[in-house]
Amino acid sequence: MAAVTASARDLARWSEALAAIARTGMGFTESLYERERYEEVLQVAGDIKASARELERDDADTEAVEVQRETDHFVQEWMQSIGEGIPGYVTPKVAIGAIVGNSNGEILLVQRKDSGIWLYPTGWADVGYSPAEVAVKEVSEETGISCEPQRLLGVVDGQRMGFSRFGMYMLLFHCVATGGDLKPHPLETADVGWFGPSELPAATAGASWWSSMAFAAIEGVESPATFDTVRDEVWRSS
Repeated sequence: MAAVTASARDLARWSEALAAIARTGMGFTESLYERERYEEVLQVAGDIKASARELERDDADTEAVEVQRETDHFVQEWMQSIGEGIPGYVTPKVAIGAIVGNSNGEILLVQRKDSGIWLYPTGWADVGYSPAEVAVKEVSEETGISCEPQRLLGVVDGQRMGFSRFGMYMLLFHCVATGGDLKPHPLETADVGWFGPSELPAATAGASWWSSMAFAAIEGVESPATFDTVRDEVWRSS
């Protein structure tokens, strides 16, 4: 059988999956024995995640004490997030993204204040709002533009795509601008603007996978919502 090689991304995904299984188990079990076993699984998951960080840094000389410190940090974070019953069932976080187009065929982008990266408006799904309502709210808050959702463009696994270190799904909507004036959010957004297909800022995140789909939607091209393909061996490297 051919040897299986794992990347830092694979290790991070496996560690988060193990941690989710253990935390979910701890949220439902009343057995002290099972809780102890799940805590051991969390320790293993923490070791795997710390090793993934070490691979990312390409640092073979990392001190064992530093690796253990990272493991303890991950385990502590996971333990603090454990709930009981249904609230304890660990699932991916959900983010909402909005591809907003105008009558000139341009896309609305925001520049994040913390990183300087440009991207379409995004935000975490809020309780009490539908996904489409979150899209409208995020666009208004981050850019000052009002919009109307048209359709769902796709559902993306952020961890599989490599832009999230934890389980996260993004629901991406196509929206049409209906009014408002460009106004960056004072805390979250450094700048906002409209950009044509050949005018995207150099520091635009992930444009290689979403720009063609986005501008096609803005131009009125109808297509089914996209989603990640199913891998033949889900737990193997891609």
